[in-house]
Order: sequence, then C-alpha cells, then structure tokens
Amino acid sequence: MNVKLQSHIAGIFCAAVIPGVALPAQSQGYPNKPVRMIIPFGAGGSTDVLIRIVATKLPESLGEQVVIDNRTGAGGLIGTEIAAKSNPDGYTLLGTGTPHTIVPNLYKNAPFHAVKDFAPIMQIASQPYGLAVHPSLGVKSVKELIALAKKEPGKHNYASSGQGGAMHLFQALFVSMAGIDIVHVPYKGSGPVRADLVGGQIKIGCLGLSSIMPHYRAKQLNIIAVTSAKRSPELPDVPSIAETLPGYDASLWTGLLAPRGTPAAAIERIHREVTKLLQTAEVRTAYQRLGTDVVATDPKAFATFVQVENDKWGKIVRDLKLVVK
Repeated sequence: MNVKLQSHIAGIFCAAVIPGVALPAQSQGYPNKPVRMIIPFGAGGSTDVLIRIVATKLPESLGEQVVIDNRTGAGGLIGTEIAAKSNPDGYTLLGTGTPHTIVPNLYKNAPFHAVKDFAPIMQIASQPYGLAVHPSLGVKSVKELIALAKKEPGKHNYASSGQGGAMHLFQALFVSMAGIDIVHVPYKGSGPVRADLVGGQIKIGCLGLSSIMPHYRAKQLNIIAVTSAKRSPELPDVPSIAETLPGYDASLWTGLLAPRGTPAAAIERIHREVTKLLQTAEVRTAYQRLGTDVVATDPKAFATFVQVENDKWGKIVRDLKLVVK
C-alpha cells in the first residue's frame, strides 16, 4: 500500500475512535453541545424580548440548549466585544439590533468593527418607532411639523433617551433630511421622555410604538408618522416618514450574528431553524402583539443590510460631531 495513503487512512481511523479529537463542524453534526446567545442589552428590553421568543424554541429543533447571556453596558459595546472576541466555532452567537451599527461609530477607538468582525446570519425582526407630538403643538402631519420648524427655526425641542442613542439618531436623521432646526434635549432614559411628552413639558419625541400606543389611543399624544420605510400593520392609517422624506428608514431591527470565521455549517443550521420558527403562527402572533414585523433574510442580504446601516449611522454620527475619543 502507498505510504501516504496508509498514513491518511490511519489518521482518519484515529480521529474517529480517539475521544476528544476535534472534527470539523460539518462532520461532527452541529451542534453537539449548548449554544451561547450573547445579548448586549438588558433583559426585558425590546431586543432581548424578540430574541428570546425565538431562542427559547430553538432547543426543540437543534437538540441542544441555547443559553441566553445578557452582557450589558456602554450601549451594547461590552457584550458585543465579548462576542467578537469569542472562539468562532459556532457555539457563541450574538443577538443584537440597531445600536450594533450606531454605538461603534460613536467611539474613535471602538474595540470591534460592526461589519468586519462578524459573520452575518440573518435579520429576524423590524420594529418602527413612532414620531409623536403633544396635541398642544398643533401639528397633525410630518409636513406640518416641517413647516412649523422652518417658520420658527430653533424654537422647538425634541427629546431623546440620551446622547447618541437610537432615539436621538432616529430624530437627528429626520431633522437632517428635512433640513430643519429643532433643538435636541437628551434625557436619561426613555421613561422620563415619555412622561414629559405626555405631560406636555416636551412637545416632540420618537419612541417605540409599544410604549406610546396606550397614550395615542387615549388621545394624549398624536403619532404623526412611523419611522419604518413602510406603514406599520399596527397603525395602518398612520403614514411613514418616508412618504414625506423618501429614503428615510430608521427601524429598530433585530438580528443574529456570529464571530467572523464561524463555520458555514453552523451559520446555515441556525439560519435554517430560525427561519422555520419565524414562519410559525405562535412566533408571528407574539411579534405582532409587540408591534413588530417578522423579517427573515439570508446571510448575504443581512450582510448588505448591516453595511448600509453602518454607513448611514456613521455619517449621522460624524455630521453631528458625536464621536467620543
């Protein structure tokens, strides 16, 4: 027998029978141990809730546990860095959202790159914010708000949950595209923003639909538009900002990523099983109740989407001179 062929056969035999010898994910059958899902935001937040709806059902199809690991801090920076630097073996995944492409752009020396350090798996959801105004402002549409701001530049304020957050940048994008002058007032959290908006202390805000729908139904607030590119099924009569400002799209997306270098077999398996879950009535109903659209993209489409989001928010951050050294 040829010596090289004999050695090759012996190597295959040893790898097959000796315990502990690592084989590629494709030949071992992925997964064969628990999978860790890092979420860089707090439990109970919108991103966490949407990912848990899917992640808690994944073990049924994967045959292994999916362990949720909330690693909070610095707007998602800490948990995302942990994921980026984890072993790319398919057993560490990242469940994240819009801040993934905002926060790194805020720091001159961010510890990871939102695009280059991750392998895309898929987007799973998209949730619009509602551009809301207090009734006393006297505007009932985006066009009226823009007209008022142009008539009285610098006189009106909009609130956000904090400098550089999604709520801030969603409105900053609107202000930039509309070419108007409205003053940003940062708060410490979305709760105080909502309270002051309902109370009339602040007249303009942009919050998640689920958090302001009760006030809208009670006629304490007017939702004049949603931030998604298309209208929300939750509010079919409310237009999108894009209907007035074509190209505007600031949805709060949710998606799954893995450390760069993760085996294709692992990514394909997770993508396949999550896609199946997103098609079930149970998951779709749960998302609908949260005012969220189900989105199921493939890795290639999600890669393009993340790049576009990173470029968009990077430009807004630079234009507003929000970069932290």
